[in-house]
Amino acid sequence: MEELPIINRVYEVYKTTADINNHLGKRWRYSLGISLENSVLSLLQELIMAKNAPKPIKVSYLIKAQSYLEIAVLKLRLFLELEIANETKIFQTQSKLAETGRMLGGWIKSLNNA
Repeated sequence: MEELPIINRVYEVYKTTADINNHLGKRWRYSLGISLENSVLSLLQELIMAKNAPKPIKVSYLIKAQSYLEIAVLKLRLFLELEIANETKIFQTQSKLAETGRMLGGWIKSLNNA
């Protein structure tokens, strides 16, 4: 089964966050790092649920996904403010999440217009 582009994008984000987490100091790895990974995994889970859900309930999964996306964005901002991870990787991940947000918004809009 072919995956949706948004799911592939979030999968890439997860791989990047796992890599970022591997390079964090012990203090941050087991708190903020794991928390970020869990947020991205929850986002991925909600997107997969929406993909497979009947049309009337897809929007509820997508709204949950939107909240996990927003949480992940805030955690990445915290990484930057605390200066605990590679800035370039953080900026690249933020860019991918922004693109994911646009894709997610379009998906929700298409369901609301249908």
